[in-house]
Amino acid sequence: MPTLIASDVIIQAELGAFDLSAWLISQPHEEFRLAAITVAELWQGAERATGIHRTKRRLLLRRIFETFEIVPYGGPAALEHARLGAELESTGQPIAPYDLMLAAMAIHSGNAVATFNGRQFSPVKGLKVVEPR
Repeated sequence: MPTLIASDVIIQAELGAFDLSAWLISQPHEEFRLAAITVAELWQGAERATGIHRTKRRLLLRRIFETFEIVPYGGPAALEHARLGAELESTGQPIAPYDLMLAAMAIHSGNAVATFNGRQFSPVKGLKVVEPR
């Protein structure tokens, strides 16, 4: 099962708190991807940065974006997003908008989600969450 890497994993790697390269190497038989929404979320952070930090962040993110297949957000994922959002709202367990989109994309495409914030995704039935180690 391919795995979508959540933005928090990339951010922790950028901050030096997580060795993303070593983790990926330790998983030679796994396939990792980025969701289009994760690309947007990370790039928005780069756009908010200023000065040299903005330049460095853009360069790092471009390298990361070139490394992984980017899974698009299309019509079928949008329908899953709507279904899942309605379900979570009806049970009183809504999740953050980007996380909802990521979860919907993962469920629609049969992917797991790699994140350090597994608890955030716990209300999503049928979603496999992987905590990087």
